[in-house]
Amino acid sequence: MAKVDNMQEHYAIVVGGGTGTRMGSDTPKQFLPLNGIPVAMHAIRAFHNSKYSPQIVVVIPSAQHGYWSELCEKYNFDIPHVVASGGKSRFESVKNGLAAVQLRCTDLSQSLIAVHDAARPLIAPTLIDATFDQAARYGAAALAIQSTNSVRLKSSNGLKNNAYPRQQVYLMQTPQTFNGVILSESYKLDEDNAFTDDASVVEKKGYPITLVDGDTRNIKITFPEDLRIAAILSGTYSGCTPDDTQ
Repeated sequence: MAKVDNMQEHYAIVVGGGTGTRMGSDTPKQFLPLNGIPVAMHAIRAFHNSKYSPQIVVVIPSAQHGYWSELCEKYNFDIPHVVASGGKSRFESVKNGLAAVQLRCTDLSQSLIAVHDAARPLIAPTLIDATFDQAARYGAAALAIQSTNSVRLKSSNGLKNNAYPRQQVYLMQTPQTFNGVILSESYKLDEDNAFTDDASVVEKKGYPITLVDGDTRNIKITFPEDLRIAAILSGTYSGCTPDDTQ
């Protein structure tokens, strides 16, 4: 696919701050192998292969920088990227990635910045392109899929719950892509437990979010079975477990 040639600068912050706790592994999930290479490398490759081919910032904990360099050498992974240090929370990690972008960006108002979870290895370049397209038009765009399950809202004390129209419920995915000024201004807010993704941060600052149709295959690796599902979805599953592939 032809690369985009225009005056805007395009960036991607790929956030990999996981520790592997819920995976039951000593190896953080973003470094576990999938189809022969670490999970995070799939996500990075997708951005590199998108028509926008953004400049990429990979955010990982400082203690893992050396290990990441070893993995890049081991797998001959030579896609250009900058490594930034992760924070104590996802909010801090994105903020650190944004700081790395700002060091390289000549004009935030003429930039688009995508934020993506490194643990979403099956993201399609076409979906990446769609978020950049919509962010260019509206300023803030995020992938989401409409709920197919029945939904009920539980009261704060847990004593009551009510049905809620599922057609109004969307499950958020990444990437979520924003005009550089919008993202920068939003991340000047104090961190809040309500910030579960970048869209919630930007919304708190007062900007509307445009939803872009996502894909059920764009799963997030959280538990061991997710790695098996990702292998199935990519057509390479052979019955092995994460431990077996190391």
